[in-house]
This record gives sequence, C-alpha cells and structure tokens, in this order.
Amino acid sequence: MAPVSPTVSPTAVVSTGTPEVAAASAYAFPLSPIPPASFDTQVNGHPYPATDVFAAAGTAIVAVTSGTIGFVNRVDRWSDPPNDGATRGGLYLALRGDDGLQYYFSHLADIRPDLEAGTRVEVGDLLGHVGTSGNARSTPPHLHFGISCPTEPDDWERRVGGVRPDPVPRRLVGRRRRPVTRRGVRCGV
Repeated sequence: MAPVSPTVSPTAVVSTGTPEVAAASAYAFPLSPIPPASFDTQVNGHPYPATDVFAAAGTAIVAVTSGTIGFVNRVDRWSDPPNDGATRGGLYLALRGDDGLQYYFSHLADIRPDLEAGTRVEVGDLLGHVGTSGNARSTPPHLHFGISCPTEPDDWERRVGGVRPDPVPRRLVGRRRRPVTRRGVRCGV
C-alpha cells in the first residue's frame, strides 16, 4: 500500500505545531492551539488592512509559514502621549516568509529568546506569546497580525499591514508563483 500524503485544508491551518504536521502545510494559524478567539479588522479604527486576534494572555504565537526573522523589538517604548505609531506595537517581530511576504506580530507578552534578525523558522515554530504591550495596554490581550511586502524595521506605516490577512493563504496554497497584494504590488522573493 502506498503511503498516504497529508491533505492541506483550504485555509492551511496547522494547530499542533508538531514538525510532522507543520511539514504537511505551507501555512498555519498564528495562534496555537487555535483558541476560541475573536477577530476584528477595525479595532480602534485601523486605517490599514490588518487583524487583531483576541485570545487569552500567554497563548502561543507561531510562525504562519517558513522563512527568516526580519526584525525583532524586545523593548516596549510606547507612551501616550505622544502615541507614536512607530512604538504602538510594543514587543513585536516580523517574519519574512519564503513566499515573499512579511508577517508582522505585535503586542506580544514575550518573544522567544533565541530569535533575532536572520533566524530561520519553520511553519508552526513558537515565536512568542499573546500579550498587551504597546498601545494594547488598555485592551484585552490580542495579537495584531499584519501582512505586507517586506519592510525595514523603521517603516512602521507599511509593516503593520498592507495586505488583507484573510485571503492570502487560501490564494497561495499549492502555488509556486510570486504573491501579489490586493493592490497589485509584487513583493520580491
């Protein structure tokens, strides 16, 4: 009998984070295990496409795809005033996926100690935990999750989100082409 190949769901969700399951999928949900959670793309009037995923403090945040860490911020410098957009994310990191997109995770409680720019991660690997850092101090714990073309750390206006998070994984599952954002902008791989 021939071995059975794993089947990838249309949304490519990996909930266990185990190497065997992660290898079967190109994408994972950013929280593991997938908790009862609520999602909001308009929290505090986001003027950009991104999603806040509300979950219990300490919920594991995992790599949504394989790639390398683009940048990490381990110091929460946010204050209000002046409510500087560059510091609103508190503790945050960016994953530059092998698919050419950047995945931004912010408001973390902590970040895995060994992660730094250039660290290779695989889909489902632990990155940190849900928290309330940055301007999330007065909100319930959540992960701010944004998808964009790769950016530099100081380009906060793009890193927070430039591609709607909901359709990207479904569009890219099983394809080997360069991704295209909703505005038609190509991200280099």
